[in-house]
Amino acid sequence: MRRADRAVGEIEAWEFVCKGEYGVLSLSDGKIPYGVPLNYCLIDKDIYFHCAHEGRKIDIMKNNPLISFCVVKRARILPDKFSTAYESVIVEGVVCEVAEKEKRDALVGLIKKYSYDYYENGLKYIESMLEQTSVFKITVKNISGKSRR
Repeated sequence: MRRADRAVGEIEAWEFVCKGEYGVLSLSDGKIPYGVPLNYCLIDKDIYFHCAHEGRKIDIMKNNPLISFCVVKRARILPDKFSTAYESVIVEGVVCEVAEKEKRDALVGLIKKYSYDYYENGLKYIESMLEQTSVFKITVKNISGKSRR
C-alpha cells in the first residue's frame, strides 16, 4: 500500500466489509477485466452473494476463481482540500459456488442485511426462488483497508 499512513488494521478492515452497503467484484478472463457491483453478506469471514445461473460473471468465475472485491464504506468529497474522506477495503480471494444448507444460510444472511424488517416474507421468498438462484462464496486470502478521515 503506497499510503501506509492511511492503512487500517485487519479488525477495522473487516468492519468496513461488515458495514458496507455493496461491493464491486472484479474478475478476469485473461483478456478484458470485468467489474460488477453486487449486494453481499458476511458470514464468519466469508463473503456471499447471489446471482442467476448463467451469464458473463458465472463464465469467468468458472474459468478463473481468483477475484478482487472492493467495498467503499463511506466517501465524502472534500472540495476545499481537493480530496475525499473515505473508508474502503479490498479483498483478494477465491470464489466458489455453494449449495444446500450453506446456500440457504447465505440467502438468509442477505435477507437479514438488506430486508430485516421483512424477514418472514424473505424466508418465503428464498424458498420460492431457491432453484432459480446461484450463491457463491468468496474465501478471503488477503484483506487491506484504508481511510482518510
